Amino acid sequence: MAIPFEAFLPYAIMISMFGVSSVGLVVVKRIKNEGKHPRYNLDVWDRQMMDRDKRLTGSFRGQTDNPVAPPEFAVNSEWKLSKRQM
Repeated sequence: MAIPFEAFLPYAIMISMFGVSSVGLVVVKRIKNEGKHPRYNLDVWDRQMMDRDKRLTGSFRGQTDNPVAPPEFAVNSEWKLSKRQM
């Protein structure tokens, strides 16, 4: 028994929506990672280096090969200071 051609329209819509959503997810990940592959299995060292690179370059995935840090990096710290009441 043959499948009626009217049944192909819903299947085509479902398949195209799965394709659109998967391509959209890939595009969003690529934009977030600045065109680089996503990072997996990050440990503490990787996260610290990512924070350092973000403070140095201002970008989530940016890295620099400059051996001298910019002057703004001297006061740009991840430590939060709290004022104590005496």
